[in-house]
Amino acid sequence: MDQRDIEYMQRALRLAERGLFTTDPNPRVGCVIVNGDTIVGEGWHQRAGEPHAEILALSQASDKAAGSTAYVTLEPCSHHGKTPPCADALISAGVARVVAAMQDPNPLVAGSGFQRLRQHGIDVTSGLLEQAARALNPGFVQRMRRRRPFVRVKLAMSLDGRTAMASGESRWITGEAARADVQRLRARSSVILTGIDTVLHDDPSLNVRLTPKQLGIAGEIRQPHRVVLDSRLRLSPAAKLLTLPGETTVLTARPGQIPGCDVITVQEHAGQLDLHAVMSWLSHIQANEVHVEAGATLCGALLQRKLVDEIVVYIAPHIMGGHARAMFNLPGLEQMADRVRLDITDVRHVGKDLRITAHPYPEES
Repeated sequence: MDQRDIEYMQRALRLAERGLFTTDPNPRVGCVIVNGDTIVGEGWHQRAGEPHAEILALSQASDKAAGSTAYVTLEPCSHHGKTPPCADALISAGVARVVAAMQDPNPLVAGSGFQRLRQHGIDVTSGLLEQAARALNPGFVQRMRRRRPFVRVKLAMSLDGRTAMASGESRWITGEAARADVQRLRARSSVILTGIDTVLHDDPSLNVRLTPKQLGIAGEIRQPHRVVLDSRLRLSPAAKLLTLPGETTVLTARPGQIPGCDVITVQEHAGQLDLHAVMSWLSHIQANEVHVEAGATLCGALLQRKLVDEIVVYIAPHIMGGHARAMFNLPGLEQMADRVRLDITDVRHVGKDLRITAHPYPEES
């Protein structure tokens, strides 16, 4: 490995990032093909069902792919899905070397792509900029390895940690720039998850309202699947989210029907929907990243059950007072030892607001 290898892989990662809002449920993958010191082909996976990054790069490279090095952010697939195996395409093109950022966590691949390449005399190296490749696909990696999606809880609060006034009024805590930033989080997600109380009180849209140009993509916006947890089936057929483009599903403990959406029954636990069963269903529908916009009860329940992977908090520069509502309902936290520990990984300004990204902190040994 040398500096050129790193630079070409960085290029492949930037290409993969172009699929941030479009590839779901597939991973975001980029590929750069280099012959000598010249990039002869490059591509990224753009939408599920369309050609993979390697195929697009090989098509651009044409006969210059012979004897080349392919830099790819994920192990080339070795199975027939909606498209033929990329490993076979690399072999047929005469690629001499493959440098991959990471092994594919999909059990259908999981090293078999590398093995097939090596069996045909191709030099294979894996692990270059692996952490950056994983960061592009946290949901896909987690769903393949742990059989549940990556759960991101988004919250907006005042400087004194309040998410709504005592009356429930919450529009708007943060500024326009922060709200646009949230739209990008929604756009990259497979599912937007909320609770019935939020829907009944706020009647939210829970859709992506940016344009393709604002997201830097071609074609139509992919609207995330909206999922409402509604154990007693109280959702009104007149709810705004049922009138908008995109799919809506209600998860409930009571069988029934609501016009305009699917109603799925899941098991209960202690009088509430079993959140582990909810995660299993979300994994079943191939949800990679789940974006949670909900009240303190659902957010707190997810956190207490260790089902939150990331918390994104937008902090507005104002005070809402002691009677306003808090971020999480966490019964049982009475001593300092009971605190939920977090690892803050990013802090930045978004307009006049502050955005903090944190992950549940590893428990002390």
